[in-house]
Amino acid sequence: MPVKNRDRFSTATRLRLLGEQTAARVYRSQTRRQARRPRLTGRAALLAMVVCSLIVALAYPMRQYVSQRAEIADLERQKQQASERVERLRDLKARWQDDAYAEQQIRRRLHYVMPGETGYVMIDPDPARQSRADRGTADRPWYANLWDGVDRSDASAR
Repeated sequence: MPVKNRDRFSTATRLRLLGEQTAARVYRSQTRRQARRPRLTGRAALLAMVVCSLIVALAYPMRQYVSQRAEIADLERQKQQASERVERLRDLKARWQDDAYAEQQIRRRLHYVMPGETGYVMIDPDPARQSRADRGTADRPWYANLWDGVDRSDASAR
């Protein structure tokens, strides 16, 4: 047993025990520090504030940019439609400069005839009847409703 006591008080044994105790204390303190360590550090909070302020600062200009791009696209579409309309009107003007086209349109629209010709105008009866029947009784004057009643009674008598 005296050998064991001597080992217990030897310098190597004391240093080894001291090292183990120190390592255990360091390990305990690190685990406690990690457990207590807050998730949000000061740097992370500052970074979050900077990112949020950048987002807020850039939100309005981005919205303006997007709306202006949409407006530009709309104006370009309107410009294209206007240039197409101008081309159609130029073509129509060029056609009206032609005497044959002007004569054709005058004959068709105004029912003009050349001297020596006989003009005929044919009226299609179906659209007239259909438009008269499509109109509701409230949309027409009272005398039209009265006359339709007379026509219906005459048609049923036959």
